[in-house]
Amino acid sequence: MSETAESGSSKEMADHEAERVFLAVVDDSNEMPIALHFACRRAEHTDGRVALFYVPAKADFQHWMAVGDLMREEAREAGEELLQRQSAEVQRKTGKVPILFIREGDRSEELIKLMDEEPNISILVLAAGTEASGPGPIISYLLGKGARRLHVPITIVPGSMTVDEIDAIT
Repeated sequence: MSETAESGSSKEMADHEAERVFLAVVDDSNEMPIALHFACRRAEHTDGRVALFYVPAKADFQHWMAVGDLMREEAREAGEELLQRQSAEVQRKTGKVPILFIREGDRSEELIKLMDEEPNISILVLAAGTEASGPGPIISYLLGKGARRLHVPITIVPGSMTVDEIDAIT
C-alpha cells in the first residue's frame, strides 16, 4: 500500500522538470539532519529543490484491528508533524517549499518505488549512521540487494560531518 502526499504529485513534479530534485528521507535518526542540510545546500547552489520522503513505522499490533488502525493513524500524524517541521526548515534554508511524499509500507521498498515513479528526482541524499551497527537500514539495503534496482545516484554523507564541514564542501 502506498500513497503520495498531495504536494508531491506527479503534476507538481512535472512543473519543475528543469530543477534538480534532491530527495531526503525524513526519520527520527540522529544523522537525518545532516543529510537534510546537505540536500538543502546542494539545492540552493544548483537552483534545485528538495523533496522529503517519509514512511511511518509499521504498527505491529495485529491482535486487535482497531488498536492497530489507531496506532497507524497516530504514527502518520506524528510523521506529518515531523514533515511539517522539516519542511519549514528546508524552506528557510532554500527559499523554496519542498515536495512532500508520505508512503505506507516497507521504507526501503517504498523509496525504490518512489524513485521509479518520479523521473524528476535527480539524487537521493542519505547520511550514514555513526553507530557500530552499520550505516543504517536504508543504506544497507540500497548497497545490497536494492542496488540493482537503482537508477538514481546516491550521495551518502558521513553522519559525523558538521554543518560547517558540509557548508565548506557544498
